[in-house]
Amino acid sequence: MIDLLGLHKEFLSRHIKEGDTVVDMTMGNGHDTLWLSDKVGEHGRVFAFDIQQSALDSTRGLLEKEAGSSNYELILDSHSNVKKYVSSPIKAAVFNLGYLPGGDKSVTTLLDTTLTAVTAAIDLLGPDGIVLIAVYPGHAEGRREGGALEELLSGYDRKKYCVTCIKIINSPDSPYFIMVESK
Repeated sequence: MIDLLGLHKEFLSRHIKEGDTVVDMTMGNGHDTLWLSDKVGEHGRVFAFDIQQSALDSTRGLLEKEAGSSNYELILDSHSNVKKYVSSPIKAAVFNLGYLPGGDKSVTTLLDTTLTAVTAAIDLLGPDGIVLIAVYPGHAEGRREGGALEELLSGYDRKKYCVTCIKIINSPDSPYFIMVESK
């Protein structure tokens, strides 16, 4: 069986190197933030966004306990405002759409801010970079986000970006991911 999380990290690893700048667009409980922090090392930089204080607190606790570096900035703001905080080219942006695991399921990422954030992340992407978006179609907003992202990203110029979608076809409510890789 396919291991989506393993594939997720494999594709990111092909692009991220020590010293890079990366963004966790939805920090959640901090597992991607920690993984990114380890991947870019002490000379790299991780910016992590969430709108929930509980996500920031959980992530800070995990990083203080596990991270080998203080190469991160935790930002309590919408990922749609990424350009207020990040101006230099990035090597990667990671999105886990949906709701905070273990949190209030009524608080989810929203179509409008997600589209703005994905567009901004692609604008910030440097050469040989990646935007990886995990979509969760098991709830209504997740289905809306996935459909809109596929429509938006299908129009990107193939000479500049490779947009790939990896889904489990016979499990329509299973998470899937979309990758945007820059040339």
